[in-house]
Amino acid sequence: MGQVNLYRDEGVVLRTQKLGEADRIITLLTREHGRVRAVAKGVRRTRSKFGSRLEPFNRVDVQFYAGRSLDIVTQVETLAGYGAGLAADYARYTTGTVMLETAERMTAEEREPAVQQYLLLIGGLRSLAAGEHDPGLVLDSYLLRSLSVAGYAPSLEACAHCGAEGPHRSFSVSGGGVVCSECRTPGTASPSAETLVLLGALLAGSWPVADVAETRHRREASGLVAAYLQWHLERGLRSLPLVERT
Repeated sequence: MGQVNLYRDEGVVLRTQKLGEADRIITLLTREHGRVRAVAKGVRRTRSKFGSRLEPFNRVDVQFYAGRSLDIVTQVETLAGYGAGLAADYARYTTGTVMLETAERMTAEEREPAVQQYLLLIGGLRSLAAGEHDPGLVLDSYLLRSLSVAGYAPSLEACAHCGAEGPHRSFSVSGGGVVCSECRTPGTASPSAETLVLLGALLAGSWPVADVAETRHRREASGLVAAYLQWHLERGLRSLPLVERT
């Protein structure tokens, strides 16, 4: 009967919280079970067998015991450790922290499968740790794609309000993306054409286009992405203001 309450999954550690004298509550985004919170007993003791494996940014293989309120971690093995490489670089570390917080916020329901969000997070952390692209570009691409997976992809060609074919030069954060001149409202942003091209490249993962974007267009795109993200979240991200923008 005991085996019925055990299950195994791989996941990324998003956050840890102290519990009692020696335990921690670990929040993970898992491949098959979505966001899971579980108790890791004794991990704050120096002799803990797997305390260091259950740190944020680590991708792990975990066995859980299904409890009444919180599950319990019974086994854990490291699949990939992204934290050490990120911790040495402030820009990459803060970027990664925003990605972890976003992944948690985009999976509001516990135990709700979110395979696309999981794979997106793994890809983003891997790219960030490898230093393949500018951290700001990696972050904005991740945020746009995470929003898209959640059903909030911004329209970057047709008018988000009436559907008129573009190109359009106005961007409405509350309206869902670019809008035509007739649907434009006061306070709507007017990004450059190059910034809109960059946003499209980041959403599509077209790195040859994104990597050569000028600093001013990257900065403008980052502002729009941050505003768009925070519009769709009930409250802002605590970690986002820590990110240094070029």
